[in-house]
Amino acid sequence: MPAFTTWDTFPFEGTFNVKTLDPPVADEPARKGEEIAECKACQASDDSYIWVNERWRVRAMDRPTGLPMVLILEPRSHLDIGDLSNLLAAELGVLTVRVERAIRSLDEVARVHVNRWGDGAAHLHLWFMGRPKGQLQLRGSFLPMWDDILPPVPESQWRENLAHIAAWLEAFGGTAHAQPPKIEWQAPSRFLGESELSPEPVIGRASVPSASVLESGAGLDADAGSNAHAGPSTTAGPETTRHSTGIVPSAGVAPNAAAGTATEEPTAATSPVAAPSPATPIVAAHIEPTKLEPATGTPNVS
Repeated sequence: MPAFTTWDTFPFEGTFNVKTLDPPVADEPARKGEEIAECKACQASDDSYIWVNERWRVRAMDRPTGLPMVLILEPRSHLDIGDLSNLLAAELGVLTVRVERAIRSLDEVARVHVNRWGDGAAHLHLWFMGRPKGQLQLRGSFLPMWDDILPPVPESQWRENLAHIAAWLEAFGGTAHAQPPKIEWQAPSRFLGESELSPEPVIGRASVPSASVLESGAGLDADAGSNAHAGPSTTAGPETTRHSTGIVPSAGVAPNAAAGTATEEPTAATSPVAAPSPATPIVAAHIEPTKLEPATGTPNVS
């Protein structure tokens, strides 16, 4: 067995046998896409690539693989590497460095391997494979094998990385086609804390509005906080506010626990706003706690 089977980076273990080498054939078989009409790269639209310009295109796999990133750089023209003009050859060198830097800018990538295999498809394509950071067992020439062995990376992270690389390349020219994944967000049916509030505290026989009502300022005049020292509220008539158990009267109406009905107090024009008990959060510092009369249970504001 060759020595590489003992390397730490070799992906397999156990007993292996070397295959018998087949005799050479007289004629080399045609590669895929030798003719432009049959070439998949030539027939593909720009939407199939993450970045394009007038002479080059960069594409990804059709789904996430085991490595953080695998990309392929292709010329628009139906050429192999030996057919490139001096201009395209020079651009190939520049783009090779540029794509390598873009992939290496990902936090999870430590190294980028650049490979060219020309026995599969006739259209020139260079492979860029990002080796995960810290995975020393994936170093070296067996990285393409590990790409097929490792579980695929999460698709959301993969698409986000594609959009990052496409934007990185677009900064030097061309057009980015990869877009980050859309954020799937739904508005909560209830606000945080609304369902977690304990039942409203009861002092004596008078119920006190819950903290959610007081903190939201419901039932309070918008200018009550700034004009509290100027005198009592001038809002005409009682108001109602939304309570955790339904619609409850605001400060203008106080419950009568003995009779089971609401007793009307002086209107808001002559009555200050009712304040919560010390057990509930205070909306404003100038509103003092509620005091209860032991005989009637009707809250009074001092």
